[in-house]
Amino acid sequence: MTVADTPTYPRHWEADVVASDGGVVHLRPILPSDADALVEFHGRLSDRTRYLRYFGAYPRIPPRDLERFTVLDHRDRVAFVGLLGQEIVAVGRYVKLDGSSAAEVAFVVRDDHQGRGLGSILLEHLAAAARESGVRRFEAEVLAENHQMVRVFRDAGYQVSREFSDGVLHLEFDVDPTERSVAVRDAREQAAEARGVHNALHPRSVAVIGASTDPEKIGHAVLANLLRANFTGPVFPINPDARSVRGVRAYRSVTEVPDEVDLAVVAVPAAGMDEVMDSCLEKGVKSLLVLSSGFADAGADGSDAQRRLVAEARAHGMRVIGPNALGVANASPDVRLNATLARELPGRGRVGFFCQSGALGIAILSGVRARGLGLSTFVSAGNRADMSGNDLLQYWQTDPDTDVVLLYLETFGNPRKFARLARRLARSKPVVAVKSGRFAAPLPSFGASPPPADETSVQALFEQAGVIRVQTLAQLFDTALLLAYQPLPTGPRVAVVGNSSALGVLVADALLDEGLEPAGPPVDVGAAPTPEQFAEAVSAAARSEDTDALVVVFVPPVATPGAAYAQALCAEVAAVDKPVVSTFLAVEGVPAELAVPGPDGQPGRGSVPSYPSPERAVAALARVLRYARWRDAPLGEYVRPDGIDTDRARALVAEHYRGGEAPVPLDDAATAALLAHYRIEVTPFRLVDSAEAATAAAGELGYPVAVKGIGDRWQGPELIGIRLDLGSAAGVVAAYHDLARVTGRQELYVQRMAPKGPSCTLEVVDDPSFGSLLSFGLSGIATELLGDRAHRVIPLSTADAHDLIRAPRAAPLLAGYGGAEPADLAALEDLALRVSCLAEDLPEVRSLRLRPVLAAPTTASVTSARVVLGPPPTRHDGGPRRLR
Repeated sequence: MTVADTPTYPRHWEADVVASDGGVVHLRPILPSDADALVEFHGRLSDRTRYLRYFGAYPRIPPRDLERFTVLDHRDRVAFVGLLGQEIVAVGRYVKLDGSSAAEVAFVVRDDHQGRGLGSILLEHLAAAARESGVRRFEAEVLAENHQMVRVFRDAGYQVSREFSDGVLHLEFDVDPTERSVAVRDAREQAAEARGVHNALHPRSVAVIGASTDPEKIGHAVLANLLRANFTGPVFPINPDARSVRGVRAYRSVTEVPDEVDLAVVAVPAAGMDEVMDSCLEKGVKSLLVLSSGFADAGADGSDAQRRLVAEARAHGMRVIGPNALGVANASPDVRLNATLARELPGRGRVGFFCQSGALGIAILSGVRARGLGLSTFVSAGNRADMSGNDLLQYWQTDPDTDVVLLYLETFGNPRKFARLARRLARSKPVVAVKSGRFAAPLPSFGASPPPADETSVQALFEQAGVIRVQTLAQLFDTALLLAYQPLPTGPRVAVVGNSSALGVLVADALLDEGLEPAGPPVDVGAAPTPEQFAEAVSAAARSEDTDALVVVFVPPVATPGAAYAQALCAEVAAVDKPVVSTFLAVEGVPAELAVPGPDGQPGRGSVPSYPSPERAVAALARVLRYARWRDAPLGEYVRPDGIDTDRARALVAEHYRGGEAPVPLDDAATAALLAHYRIEVTPFRLVDSAEAATAAAGELGYPVAVKGIGDRWQGPELIGIRLDLGSAAGVVAAYHDLARVTGRQELYVQRMAPKGPSCTLEVVDDPSFGSLLSFGLSGIATELLGDRAHRVIPLSTADAHDLIRAPRAAPLLAGYGGAEPADLAALEDLALRVSCLAEDLPEVRSLRLRPVLAAPTTASVTSARVVLGPPPTRHDGGPRRLR
């Protein structure tokens, strides 16, 4: 690339995107230096593809057209190329029509890359670039026989109008996203990213690069584990110094392997990675699993090497797991993949597990195996340079072998995307997560991760997405056991059966501590019941219409084997669709006595999990009940309340904020005007500087009025700078002089009194990871001191707004607590939705606070507002599809 070719286009237009087959293609605007590659691309198109694109033979590109195709202004004339290495595999472009806000769009994909969804990806990115450049509408001329291209436009989710004339279809559509186009984009993203994970977890062949003959080396360990697991495909050791490793023929390089290689497991030092990458790229490996450390985990130099590794892999269509990974596993009998450093894996089950740390991954697998919890798939992604937990969420959503998802997270790569994916997945499959670093600084982020999210943000994200958050690995396993083997509870009523009254009381206390309801007094079957008596008591409790779940606490008599009681318990609860947990023989996990064997002999659905203590059993039950309630609650909709004028709001922001890092507070008039564009009215007020002006303002506004000092100090919850319910001119004059003396300023506010109600605060809180959170709480010294605020990630659905208003501990004050008249909760929800839309539409709004908002019985009145503008945060989940 010459100096003249230095990119002048917006750099954020560049993107790595996942095609529908799971491979990666690099997208960027075209440059003059791409002329030769474009000619080569054109020469590799079939005659029919050229005819469909150019409506004629067009066998070669004339010099004049070549210059027109490659020398663009990246505004009115834009073109993207899809690159695989240095080869162009797709081109899409638009040219703005003279004197119009419309542009003509077209694209073409090389024949051997058609069917990979590249046309749809080009259309998404061209539409995003067009919106930035002021283009509002696309037009396209397509031959009627070009069914593939017509399908791209038809299935994109836009409202397309069409006219047919002389064998040519004329298509037109607005490029602004629609609800359907966003849904189409997300569905395609899910399918493509899931396919990328599928390629790594369902390889037809595996090469181990660095397969050592030394049993102490990781290359030997991972090869041995692959062979021990009886992987269903061929395994190729790569070792230039050995003829064979563990009796399997070895090859000097992956390029010498006679078959295709789907997955390459790399176990060589980081210093040798360049040579490995060259051979893998030449071989056309689909997925790369890098077990080696020495990359971003080793400091700045390693971070640079890691970035080069990922950039080169993606440029050639390859996905990367790692570096510094423990490995991946797939227990499906059709795959039997153990490409990890863990010698023994848990049995086959229906639980998917993702973690980051390799060292911790071994401990996790050991804990899972010890408890009898079976796994479907396992991924330890190490530094997460490319493939991350979000990719696994996409995969597990449609994986028929996974019913429960477990996550051990240290950092978020893209928290907004995580929230979107986890919420969608949790509607059908429970997601349980441990997020470390709650009180200590997290480990260094390996790569281009945003700053770490604070604890408030993380908690809000998990609650909103329906993720079951736990604090420890033990709690993770406890919850997973219940979800994997028992049905979800339908209510909070829990029956207790045991052979000790003391244990029964202990369970009852635990139920009340967790917010559950004892379904009657604990049933004590006596110290030495027969298995039949025990079974009868369990059956009666489980089948009662007043019971939603059952806790069994049992220590068998010394003289009687516990197996008989276990068999009686399993037999009675098998036919009851209610969750059952136990503390049985003080065993942790699923003992053989309580297991219902599946087809492969592993514990299956209906197995009864056992916990070391009743408290842990009850805590797991409570977590699962909260999740079940979330899943059964209305999904909510992402709506835009009426009366919003986004264009005028954006113009106002552009007028006051011209860029730069310095925050720009809006004055009172601009703040009120901005809120008015979202139909948020600030109770009318006037700024005055004398007693005479105060009385005039009061007469204009209408009595009664309030006189208020300027600034947070005077308008805080203690109200030391506010005088309320002033019904006469004399009262206004006295209040003015009083507050002028208290505040030391002549400037004061006079404001019409709003209908009375509890005082609330609604605030947009800036978060470096999430962009913005919406915070709500009641005002007052006590709630400020206790931090009684609820938070939700923006944007809010109607369900989110409903929950946000009712989430603070003091929220009963809004619902008529103590006999007061209830506030208008619907008005508060509408206000929250409007603020959410404002924050989502205008990322330059870095801070917005409405305080106080008076929640009256018939309205919610905003009496004070503050807005601060600043540089918009980087949004990792907006616009067209792209890898981070």
